[in-house]
Amino acid sequence: MKDTTSLFYKSVQDFLTPKMLKYSILPFIITIISMYILFFFVAGAGIEQLGTLNVQSTQTTMQNGIPHTENFSTQLEGSSIMQFFMSYAITSWIVSFLVYAVGGFFMLYVSIFVAVIVIGFLTPSVLKELQQRHYQDITMIGYSNPIAGIFNTIKWAFIMLLLFFVLIPLYFIPVVNIVALNFPLYYFFHKMMTYDIASNICTQEEDKKIKYFNGNSLRVKTLILYLISLIPFAIFFGAIFFVIYLGHVYFIEVRKIRS
Repeated sequence: MKDTTSLFYKSVQDFLTPKMLKYSILPFIITIISMYILFFFVAGAGIEQLGTLNVQSTQTTMQNGIPHTENFSTQLEGSSIMQFFMSYAITSWIVSFLVYAVGGFFMLYVSIFVAVIVIGFLTPSVLKELQQRHYQDITMIGYSNPIAGIFNTIKWAFIMLLLFFVLIPLYFIPVVNIVALNFPLYYFFHKMMTYDIASNICTQEEDKKIKYFNGNSLRVKTLILYLISLIPFAIFFGAIFFVIYLGHVYFIEVRKIRS
């Protein structure tokens, strides 16, 4: 526990250096721009998909004891559909809730996904800076190459999407749905973060040894970092900190193996 706490504070100190803060700006800018573009793309596609909506209603009134039935029929197009829904208190509340809840949930997930991809390009520079500051005795060997990196990213993204669909029945069970909704993205987060760092520092054999002897410890650490990323805007500024923290973990373990 003491080692974990000291490692956390050490990572914070490294993160607050001018160079690391400069690195942290790039994921923030790229993610914000990506989210901005995606928002308008999804919003435009959503309105287009709504297309037209036929609204029909029947109202019966009594006049001098004689029932009179009036039929109302209209066709709404594009944004008129939203105006129709928003004109009633109940439907307005439901639409607003769905837009903010589902939209906010979706955008948070996408922001984490985008940030994890972006920091993959900055990881080598961050780790080299970390090596110069604390681990000059450790040579960064690495085993990654662009083709393998792209292949693994596509593979883990596909598995993540597959898990989202497979776990759909669990989404309707209270409490369990929280785990079911977050597990696929955590899987992608864990795979990408550990691969980006390990493939830049150690050999493939050293990586296997670290995961064999410290697999559960690594999962706990990445889970804590993932939970932090769920805090709104935390992933924008904290992505580089995640690399620094896990970088320390891998450098320390590689030092043990090579000693």
